[in-house]
Amino acid sequence: MNRRNFLQNTSLAMAATMAGTGWLEAAIKKGDIKIGYSAITWGGKDEQAMADLAGLGFKGIQLRANTFAPYRSKPSELKDALVKNNLTLCMFSSGNVEIDPAKFESTVDTHVAHASFVKALGGSAMQLTNSLRPKDRAPSVEELKKLAQVMNEVGKQTADLGVQAVYHNHMNQLGETPEEVDVIVQAMDPRYIKLLLDIAHYKQGGGEPHDAIIKYKDILHSLHLKDTKPAETKSGYKFVELGQGRVDVPAVFKALDKVKFKGWAVVELDGVPDPEKSPLICAETNKKYITEVLKYPL
Repeated sequence: MNRRNFLQNTSLAMAATMAGTGWLEAAIKKGDIKIGYSAITWGGKDEQAMADLAGLGFKGIQLRANTFAPYRSKPSELKDALVKNNLTLCMFSSGNVEIDPAKFESTVDTHVAHASFVKALGGSAMQLTNSLRPKDRAPSVEELKKLAQVMNEVGKQTADLGVQAVYHNHMNQLGETPEEVDVIVQAMDPRYIKLLLDIAHYKQGGGEPHDAIIKYKDILHSLHLKDTKPAETKSGYKFVELGQGRVDVPAVFKALDKVKFKGWAVVELDGVPDPEKSPLICAETNKKYITEVLKYPL
């Protein structure tokens, strides 16, 4: 055996050994999960959000519908800001979907307009939420299915623009509990609408997000990464940085590896959880958890 063949065989043997321990397989999978960050924590100060997140090394950002009005006629300016900060628009918050038949056309038109905006910014996906759930009762199965039907139509039209519409499960909305989410997801047309699983909302609603990842692997498009813990608030809980609450985040990433997930996992913190903190400090905490605890690259 010559030196070249010896080295090749040795390398293959080492690779096989590492693959047997799962090390090589995990290293490959880590590159498939792209970590983004939502600008929501900055409360509309999107330029600061872009600068802060770029400084931390994040490559993807989620912007909200508040950017639509000021940049609708000049999306190139916002796109230039994204390019300047080396950021991809990994998700866009398009807002609520109404199930009132009288609002059907205006709802669809609003989200299709947002999809055109997303496309102009170089993005390819936008999230849909919905109006508040009834205060005095749980939503009916018919209401949950109606939401899916409207989202199906929105997604069908945004697909024509090259933008994927995704459903975001949410507390205090239709789809708060795992049972409600399941009714909605089962009624969604996977050709036009997919799932953005918010792991903290799902946990707070009574479910285990790592189980949902396995269950919905075929329709799972993206995730929101955040944590939740009990708090002396009106709701009885608050959203916190990763690793600070009750969500088993390592189990979430293990499930993502198991289903060979490829896509964006977007860190989202609805607001700064403690008054002595800032959006940047929270982002630094989340980054440290991802890169040092989970050992995933940005």
